[in-house]
Amino acid sequence: MSENNIYGEMLFSITPEKFYIEPIEDPDNSLIIDRFTGNLIISNVPGSSGDAPIIEEKKTIYGILGIIKLLAGRYLVVVTARTKVGQIGRREVFRIESTEVICFSRSTNHLNDEQIRIEKEYVSMLESVLATPHFYFSYSYDLSHTVQRLNNTSPDFLKVPIYQRAEQKFVWNEYLLSEFAKDTGVSRFCLPIIHGFISITSCMLNGKSFSLVLISRRSKERAGTRLFTRGIDSNGNVANFVETEQIVETESERASFVQIRGSIPFFWHQYPNLKLKPRHNIIEDENHTAAFSKHFEKQLMNYGRQVIVNLIDHSRSEGKLEELFKRLVNEANNPDLKYEAFDFHKECSKLRYDRLKILIDRLADDLEQMSVTMINANGTVVSRQDGVFRTNCVDCLDRTNVVQSLLARASLTYILQRLGVLKEGQTVEDQAGLESTFKTLWSDHADLISIQYSGTGALKTDFTRTGKRTKAGVFQDGINSLVRYYKNNFQDGFRMDALDLWLGNYRVSPKEGVVIKSPLDIKRDFKYSAFPLIFLITVAMFFANVITPNEYSTGTLLSLLFWCSMASTTLMVIFYNASEYVNWPKLCPLLRPPSN
Repeated sequence: MSENNIYGEMLFSITPEKFYIEPIEDPDNSLIIDRFTGNLIISNVPGSSGDAPIIEEKKTIYGILGIIKLLAGRYLVVVTARTKVGQIGRREVFRIESTEVICFSRSTNHLNDEQIRIEKEYVSMLESVLATPHFYFSYSYDLSHTVQRLNNTSPDFLKVPIYQRAEQKFVWNEYLLSEFAKDTGVSRFCLPIIHGFISITSCMLNGKSFSLVLISRRSKERAGTRLFTRGIDSNGNVANFVETEQIVETESERASFVQIRGSIPFFWHQYPNLKLKPRHNIIEDENHTAAFSKHFEKQLMNYGRQVIVNLIDHSRSEGKLEELFKRLVNEANNPDLKYEAFDFHKECSKLRYDRLKILIDRLADDLEQMSVTMINANGTVVSRQDGVFRTNCVDCLDRTNVVQSLLARASLTYILQRLGVLKEGQTVEDQAGLESTFKTLWSDHADLISIQYSGTGALKTDFTRTGKRTKAGVFQDGINSLVRYYKNNFQDGFRMDALDLWLGNYRVSPKEGVVIKSPLDIKRDFKYSAFPLIFLITVAMFFANVITPNEYSTGTLLSLLFWCSMASTTLMVIFYNASEYVNWPKLCPLLRPPSN
């Protein structure tokens, strides 16, 4: 085992005073955590002779995600189940299947009743983040870096422990590992995880075998939920930033193609307000130019030339976003920024998704110039990817995934031809088995990235799966849109709070519920429950008057009119006070726009 690899399977023993974590492969270097002081010690686990500890519980774990402080004190977060996804460069990659959040303190007697209630909510937040599909890790492969970055570093860099040299914006437990980071001696116990999507598929074509790998790394910077997290922050971080890498591995060679997506890089919001599609609003009093410049300075440094593919509508409130985006690019006057606008909904209206070929043809020269990263059997870098496509729509989900999959297919054809897997003149589309695998891969990818940001599977995946836009797909999109509506309005405040707690954007004070008021302790106004109840009663009475009479008299019609007007009036009051009904974040409150 390499000195920089992370310990895998471990025995986890709990005693009244300590946690003992014993690596199966290296029991002489066990980690002992003092439950009272939180001190970390590397030592042998006491044997059966002498002062053997009284073990209350013993289990197998597969990694330590870190430590977080809540009201009751410290909590240890560990991986209790994993599934092997496959191998990259002969190194195993796993998906987290279950975790456990374990309190250092043996009881909560030191908390009052209100603190106990708050503590349960904080723990449920942590568990909800960990239950969001999916988190991935490897004990020996750095999943946070692309193939090109890993092969563009010094040998000394590769000797540094994985969690220290990882690209921190993709390490979702960086905050939890901060206590471990103080002690370099425990580095092999620190398991960095990424959030996103990984698929590793074995393929055979023309008698040659290869692995098709797709990795999407979601950035934790400006992480959040769909409608509460849009645009950019003052540090140049954008919402829903995802780095997607498609890798092809043969027995001796490896090739990689990277794309990125991210929210429109200036200040704007689209807060939920009970409407099916809230208006997009540009925040006028912010310095858009400064934030825009910071964002692309980072992007150009990390990826080189940027081909910006903007897929939003050119009309209504989306059109205003498109106008400002184009203006900011023009004002930057940077030859390494190329702007390609494509009104996806207008161009592909009436299910005419074949018109996407117009866009792909426009990007063909950029794709060819960009090339791919390719490494031969000797480890020599034959070619490097020079630049990246930065694709966005409003959510950076549905339209974005469709276009990214088309660019990925074109790149895959190029890579397989260079590797000699595809014969001259052959394309991925010509190979039925590979094409089916590719479509399933990118459709599954779309659904998972969408669930992580919006709470539902992606829209428009019927095109990605089948190559055609269908009426059944449109119907399914309608269902997903309604589910998104419910979650974005009535559940995403909790999801935002959970992310802010997990990432350390909010840090719990031990004085909450005693000296200071907890942000979770919010009293609802009476109308929060009264008006929805009145609305349901009026709707019920309306339908009761429709169903029960044998014949309709003037009195019945007047009654129907009364209950209909009551329901309409109540609904108007609810929408007028929309911000009272939306589930807003509590830990890191947002500046709410005025109701109505």
